[in-house]
Amino acid sequence: MPKIHESKLELRRRVGALLNSLTAAQRASGSAQACALLSKQALWQKARSILFYAPLPEELDLWPLLRDSLAAGKVVALPRFDPGTKQYRACRIRNLASDLVRGHFGIHEPAAHCAGRELNRFDLVLVPGVAFDLRGGRLGRGKGFYDQLLARVRGTTCGVAFDEQIAAGIPVEPHDVRLNCLLTPTRWIEG
Repeated sequence: MPKIHESKLELRRRVGALLNSLTAAQRASGSAQACALLSKQALWQKARSILFYAPLPEELDLWPLLRDSLAAGKVVALPRFDPGTKQYRACRIRNLASDLVRGHFGIHEPAAHCAGRELNRFDLVLVPGVAFDLRGGRLGRGKGFYDQLLARVRGTTCGVAFDEQIAAGIPVEPHDVRLNCLLTPTRWIEG
């Protein structure tokens, strides 16, 4: 296991340097391309309930699709971290102005009044990460919180990343959950 841990640390460093080299314009352009590509997919069009994520500054931003989904009447949720259980749970949002607060890690998440939703009730779960491979491998930030969430999901899981985050292979451990598909600004890959 120490070798896998070292490999993950090195991959996080390498991808982090690539992401830091992207300009704000490149991030915005890549995010717009990814939104356009995802909106054309049958899987997206059929999804009635979607678990989004609130993007960190270095992550691909699909927030415009969250707004569109709310306007279209889809069930939209975001993860909310529970520091007591050290787990994420999905909570439905209906209004961006009144339903979002700064959460435990400084990330936007649903306010306390937002109702929880079982993870097995989502058609599509959009998943951030540090790096991904083309076989559904995902490298997170190292705490395992998203892997715990993904282990309880029954719908389609989709990794969301800039092309710079795609690696030849991701070192995997038994708790790592493989994803069903991958979205980048230039690629849509369904497993």
